[in-house]
Amino acid sequence: MLKIKTMSFMSLGSILFFSLVLTFSVTSSFAAEKIIRLGIIGLDTSHVTAFTEYINDPNNHTGCRVTAAYRGGSADIPNSADRLDKFTDELKNKHHIEIVDSIEKLCDMTDGILLESVDGRPHLEQVRPVFEAQKPVFIDKPLAGNLADVLEIYHLAKTYNVPCWSSSALRFSPGIIGMRKNEKVGQVTGCDAFGPCSIEPHHPDLYWYGIHGVEILFTIMGPGCKQVTRIHDNDTDMVVGLWQDGRIGSYRGIRKGATPFGAVVFGTKGVERSGPFAGYAPLVKEIITFFQTGRAPVPMEETIEIYAFMSAADESKSAGGKPISIDEVIQQARQKYHH
Repeated sequence: MLKIKTMSFMSLGSILFFSLVLTFSVTSSFAAEKIIRLGIIGLDTSHVTAFTEYINDPNNHTGCRVTAAYRGGSADIPNSADRLDKFTDELKNKHHIEIVDSIEKLCDMTDGILLESVDGRPHLEQVRPVFEAQKPVFIDKPLAGNLADVLEIYHLAKTYNVPCWSSSALRFSPGIIGMRKNEKVGQVTGCDAFGPCSIEPHHPDLYWYGIHGVEILFTIMGPGCKQVTRIHDNDTDMVVGLWQDGRIGSYRGIRKGATPFGAVVFGTKGVERSGPFAGYAPLVKEIITFFQTGRAPVPMEETIEIYAFMSAADESKSAGGKPISIDEVIQQARQKYHH
């Protein structure tokens, strides 16, 4: 009889033990499968559909999902107004994304934000409620419509202690970012980057499309540019930067003829051509990692310098090609918001 009771007790203990194990396993499984909900601000660029397709594809195992979006749009920019309805409809009907009527509501429904408005001018005001809601944010190019707003966005990010970054997709193409540590090049001594450079009248000249080629230049050279000189023609821009260590890097913006993205990289071991644009996937992977870790892959200081480089290029153009100091351009821009 004692043996039977002991066996019953052991059976009950085993049942309880395995129940606890099962409960823990199921709970852990649910925790591991928690999806990071992402919201999109600005549905007037092809990036919103391309990024959503990648992020929401179950085969990519991103751990994130775009769940809601806010339309945005700019009536005075055809590239925005003419595409807003198309991409909104595609997100809503093809990808089943909920379209909401305010950024505040979007933040309430999500864990992180992709600010995708093709127009950089409203970015500062669009990102304010995102910072207030303490949501990490990736801001697509151009980061803002002027350098002062770029500085203010980062100032607010630091004030609210919210992770924030921006980048062109060109940066993370393996054949471009890989040039910083290329065995055939050695230490980078210079770089001539190039790419298409259409101009949009509401933005500084290079902010609109030149940003891609300028980002290539800084991806390969790294930060440290102190002076910018620009030669401008209807079909071409040539912008030359002098780095603090004496290296020279240039950006050729092309508006006529073939317009590939790329660079010629000069180094201590050799001279090599960079790889081409590798699509959006490398950037989107970095965005996903950012939302998972809260760590920005591009330093704030480097992004500020990129926009200061482009703003200095405009000043050099206005001054007939005179060299313009990066530091002076940044100091002037800081005065707008009294930083």
